[in-house]
Amino acid sequence: MSQQPDLFGGGAPLAPLADRLRPATLAEFSGQAELLGGNSTLRGAIEKQQLHSMVFWGPPGTGKTTLARLLARQCDANFISLSAVLAGVKDIRSAVEDSQRAFASEGKRSILFVDEVHRFNKAQQDAFLPHIEDGTFYFVGATTENPSFALNNALLSRLRVYVLKRLTTEDIKEILQRGLGGDPRGLENITAADEVVTALATAADGDARRSLVLLELAHDVATVDESGNKTITMDVVAQVTRDSLRHFDKGGDIFYEQISALHKSVRGSDPDAALYWFCRMIDGGCDPHYIARRLVRMATEDIGNADPRALQIALDSWSVFERLGSPEGELALAQAAIYLACAAKSNASYSAYKEATAFVKSSGNLEVPVHLRNAPTTMMKSLGYGADYQYDHDTVEGNAPTQTYFPDEIAQQTFYQPVARGLEIKIAEKLAALRKQRGS
Repeated sequence: MSQQPDLFGGGAPLAPLADRLRPATLAEFSGQAELLGGNSTLRGAIEKQQLHSMVFWGPPGTGKTTLARLLARQCDANFISLSAVLAGVKDIRSAVEDSQRAFASEGKRSILFVDEVHRFNKAQQDAFLPHIEDGTFYFVGATTENPSFALNNALLSRLRVYVLKRLTTEDIKEILQRGLGGDPRGLENITAADEVVTALATAADGDARRSLVLLELAHDVATVDESGNKTITMDVVAQVTRDSLRHFDKGGDIFYEQISALHKSVRGSDPDAALYWFCRMIDGGCDPHYIARRLVRMATEDIGNADPRALQIALDSWSVFERLGSPEGELALAQAAIYLACAAKSNASYSAYKEATAFVKSSGNLEVPVHLRNAPTTMMKSLGYGADYQYDHDTVEGNAPTQTYFPDEIAQQTFYQPVARGLEIKIAEKLAALRKQRGS
């Protein structure tokens, strides 16, 4: 198999296919059309060799490392690579020395590429600042996490953020075709029908690296025919993708984006979308207990007393899952998600709780009115505790209309405002009648 040299150490004959096929020019780069369009800032920087410090933010396998290498190659810059998973402040110092040495001996600018930069703590991130400021190197970070959360403000203010999107199926198919002989660094003597390539591309879930890993696995699994060639079939694809999970980075952006989509689908009364996002999260490896907790939250925040059964159904589904486990118990959670989406919606309890909490914080620590205090001892009775309390069940209507329940220093407050949906229609009628009796 013919090999082309890689200026940055990749492309060795025994290297994984994904490493061998790493694009060496912009023409070989697949995807990110918006980011690398003709008038884009990044493309202009690469073509005009105008370096600046930046961070690439995007899902795995979308080309962050490749773009950093292309930038260094196009600008004839010294390329220094660190992984935030393994590196520390000592490695940063070493990178500074390498940058200074490259400039002193060859007059070369340096690019310091930091993969998984979000894994550096604040002190480690701060260590880059003076060297970015004085031009010792151009900083290029790569992260799968939102930079506005993952990077501290001092570092982020010195970087241009470029957002990379998940690759499309067509982008991935283009990459796979290179691996199937469209590139001299790819596999030899192997074929695959278009439907097979499409299946592999779909299984890669927008990740170029993953697609080539699957292709290489498929190559290893495929049998050799009499002519010495291999053909990847749909059965082979099924074998290599059987245990493959879709992208779901617990605690990362994808995690919170998908749970947000599930919650909003339930709130928006779309059971089909709710079920879709539920299945996406389960398919991606999300802990079902986490989804169960969120379903309970949805029942209280977005449904409330419009349909009190929603909370019980959410709790029951959680209990069923704990009894049955996965995968049987997941059906109960799915059933609950569908019910919650179909239920009447009200955030009246949620809004009332927030308003009452704010009121309590602003009104201070007021005493309980004497007539509402319990009097279990003779001394308490002598102090008048509970003396003027009206026992509601002794009244004809089952309610003492003249009795007050707030501290004496504040007037009657109204936090809870039922909506005209579900059971809260009846609750609103009941409260209106009670308030009319009280004259409030």
